[in-house]
Amino acid sequence: MHQQINIKMRKIIYIDMDNVLVDFKTGIAKLDENTIKKYEDRLDEVQHIFSLMEPYPNAIESVHKLSEKYDLYILSTAPWLNPSAWAHKVEWVQKYFGKDKNSLFYKRIIISPNKNLNNGDYLIDDRPNNGAKYFKGEWIHFGSQKFPNWDMVVRYLLSK
Repeated sequence: MHQQINIKMRKIIYIDMDNVLVDFKTGIAKLDENTIKKYEDRLDEVQHIFSLMEPYPNAIESVHKLSEKYDLYILSTAPWLNPSAWAHKVEWVQKYFGKDKNSLFYKRIIISPNKNLNNGDYLIDDRPNNGAKYFKGEWIHFGSQKFPNWDMVVRYLLSK
């Protein structure tokens, strides 16, 4: 006799890093004038730029709230011409969310220039670039009129 097991899968949320989890402006503010001029229009190529950045307001607390209901993954794009940024993004996540096996994003970081290739229910991203607008689930346009901040994102997703 087979016993039916009712396993309810939690919905998946992918979260972008730059200007969603990470406040990019806080890293730029720590650069000197010469570096800003040298890397004009490509500041993501500055060596160690990601290690200078701080969390976006309310991001850390909001992510922990969402983790109570959803499976969370970080889905970010890294600059092709700054390979160290890939490692620095992981280090940033470890700094703010922990690095042990029980930490929230342990082995849950995806670096991809094609976010639409990932299957999930929601993508929280501030820009339509890198496939975000073609994501097969619901794209939550962070910073938009509907989702201007983390409080609105959390309110919306916890009501689902």
